Amino acid sequence: MKQKGEKISMLTAYDFSLAKIVDSTGTDIILVGDSAGNVMAGYQTTLPITLDEIIYHASSVVRAVKRAMVVVDLPFGTYQSNSRKALQGAIRVMKESGAHAVKLEGGRDVKKSIKRICKAGIPVMGHLGLTPQSIYKFGTYTVRATEQQEAQLLKDDALLLESLGCFGMVLEKIPAKLGAEVATSVNIPVIGIGAGNQVDGQVLVLQDMLGITHEFEPRFLRRYMNLYEDIGKAVKRYNLDVRTGNFPSEYEQY
Repeated sequence: MKQKGEKISMLTAYDFSLAKIVDSTGTDIILVGDSAGNVMAGYQTTLPITLDEIIYHASSVVRAVKRAMVVVDLPFGTYQSNSRKALQGAIRVMKESGAHAVKLEGGRDVKKSIKRICKAGIPVMGHLGLTPQSIYKFGTYTVRATEQQEAQLLKDDALLLESLGCFGMVLEKIPAKLGAEVATSVNIPVIGIGAGNQVDGQVLVLQDMLGITHEFEPRFLRRYMNLYEDIGKAVKRYNLDVRTGNFPSEYEQY
């Protein structure tokens, strides 16, 4: 698709029902992100979600998908310190969920893990820029790589990811100009989330773009629906109908 100049669409999904809808729309890639920790479990960061939990979500998604590529995040702590442990986690994801690839955050710091996983025949997607698993290192979710030194490190890491065998990468919350530079410097697809429109594709968290979450308002997010409000209205109507005896009607009984 990159070679043809076709943009790549990517969305998250964490459960069977929504993954089935996303897959039916022709979305190219479904990401079972560690953001499940935020939107599904209510954690403040992505750090607490475990390998068992991510495999549970990934398995649910894979059972629903007929055409999209399913990529699964390796959770925090499963790949940063030990490349053997990283491979074991990646193998578990692939064997137990049936997913097609794994994704992990970082560049040179996780070089050994990427190399070992790729060598085992498991496709790896990288992730640079704002890496949410490193939030306590950054101390903030603000835009990354605005200074020349950090921007150069990111460009170097992007080339490294490609050389190590990554089939693609996500760039999160970086200047649009830098996103365009990275996308043209590598032959693999670059998917952006807050990285401008000159990268090869885009990804959003499904619950964010559908407006199910409503307190998260980053600049890169476009809401296509306001389901928080719509679902709330529907539930209130249901509660009223139950309390007034309007539901079930005679037609809705046996």
